[in-house]
Amino acid sequence: MDVIEKQSAARVPELVPIRYGRMSESPFRFYRGAAAIMAGDLAGTPNSGLRTQLCGDAHLLNFRLLASPERLLLFDINDFDETLPGPWEWDVKRLAASLVIAGRENGFTDRERGDVVRSAVRSYRESMRRFAGMGNLDVWYAKVDADRLQDLASGRLHKRGRKRMSRALAKARTRDSLQAFDKLTRVVDGKRRIAASPPLITPVSDLLPGGERTVFEEKIHGLIDRYRRSLRSELGSLLDQYTVVDMARKVVGVGSVGTRCWIILLLGRDGEDPLFLQAKEADESVLAPHVGESGYATQGERVVAGQRLMQAAGDMLLGWERVTGIDGRERDFYVRQLRDWKGIAEPSLMAPEGMGAFGELCGATLARAHARSGDRIAIAAYLGGGDVFDRALTTFAETYADQNERDHAALLDAVEAGRVTAEQA
Repeated sequence: MDVIEKQSAARVPELVPIRYGRMSESPFRFYRGAAAIMAGDLAGTPNSGLRTQLCGDAHLLNFRLLASPERLLLFDINDFDETLPGPWEWDVKRLAASLVIAGRENGFTDRERGDVVRSAVRSYRESMRRFAGMGNLDVWYAKVDADRLQDLASGRLHKRGRKRMSRALAKARTRDSLQAFDKLTRVVDGKRRIAASPPLITPVSDLLPGGERTVFEEKIHGLIDRYRRSLRSELGSLLDQYTVVDMARKVVGVGSVGTRCWIILLLGRDGEDPLFLQAKEADESVLAPHVGESGYATQGERVVAGQRLMQAAGDMLLGWERVTGIDGRERDFYVRQLRDWKGIAEPSLMAPEGMGAFGELCGATLARAHARSGDRIAIAAYLGGGDVFDRALTTFAETYADQNERDHAALLDAVEAGRVTAEQA
C-alpha cells in the first residue's frame, strides 16, 4: 500500500480516487495497477544474471492485437510505460502470476490453473530455444499475424472459441481513427469537437478557464509540432497534412489512471479525414529503483525506444516530446495513434483451454521480444530442455497470487478505514 500511495502522490489529484476504485474491484484489477509493488517484490528474488529489455508490466491484458504499418493484424505486447533493461525472469513471472489470478476469478481448479501456467512458460522456454538456433535477422523478422492466430484457433479451440477469435479479429480491424471519430466527437456550432464524458473524457474547454485554456492549447500545439522530430522524415510530412482542432483529457487503464493523458483530434483534407493522437505522460519506470535509471534523456524516449525494440512492428506515428506545462513543470510524453486496429482479450470469457492457448501465444511473443535484445543463446541454455523452469514458475505464480490477494485486501481495508478514497468510474 505504501508503494501505491507514493506512486499516486505524483498524479493528477482528482483522478487518484478513480485509480483506487478500479484497483479495489477485484484481485486482478488490483494486480494490473500494482506493477510497482511486484517490481519491489521481485527485486529481492534470485535471477540468472542475464538481462534483456523488459516490458515491465507483462500481464496477460498487455498482449493484444495491433496493426503494423503495412496494415497487417499482429499479436504483440502493447504497454511499455515501465520498459527498462532488467532480469528476463521478471516479465515471465508477471505473465505467469497474471494467468493464475485471472484463472482464480474464472473459478478454474488448481490443476486447470497449473496447466495454463505451464503451457505459457513452456511456450516461452521452447520459443527461446528455437530463437537461439536462428540467425539475427530471422529473429527480428519473426511475428505472429492473423493467419497464425487462425491456425492456432483451429488446432486448439472448440467451435465457440474459434468463433470468438474470428469476431475479435474482425472487430480489431474496425478500431481506427474513423471509428474513434464517430464515437468520441460531435458537431458543435458547425465544428467537430470531442464530446465530454466526465470524468473519463473532459475536453480542455471544460477543464480550464479561457486564459489558461489558450495557453494550454498552445502547449499541445507545440508538442505536436515538435514531436514530429522523433518520427522518420516522411512521416513528418504526413503529419503536416493534418491540423489540430480539439483536445481532451482521457482517463486510461488501471495503473495509468492519474497520469496526464490527452487525446488530440486532427483533421486532414476535410471533416471526414480524422486522425486521433494520444499524448501520454511518461514517468520514471517502476523498475528504475531496482535495475537502474534509463540511459535516455527523457522518459518518453525511453518508452518509445523500448517499444520499438520489443515489438515486431509498431505504430508508425509513435514518438516523444518534453513539454513545459502551464504550471512551469517539465513533463515527458510519448505520442501514438489513439486507435490503430487494436483488440484486447477478455479473460473472463475464457475456458481453461482457451486461456491455455492464449497463454502459449503470450509466452512465445514474450520470448521473441526478449530474444531481440538479450543473449537468447544464454537464456535458452539456462532454461534447458526439461520442465524444471515450467514447474518452478507454476509454484511461484500460485504463491504470488496469494500475496496479491493479501495486498488487494489491504487496499480494501485502507478504503474502509478512510486512509484512501476510492471512486468507481
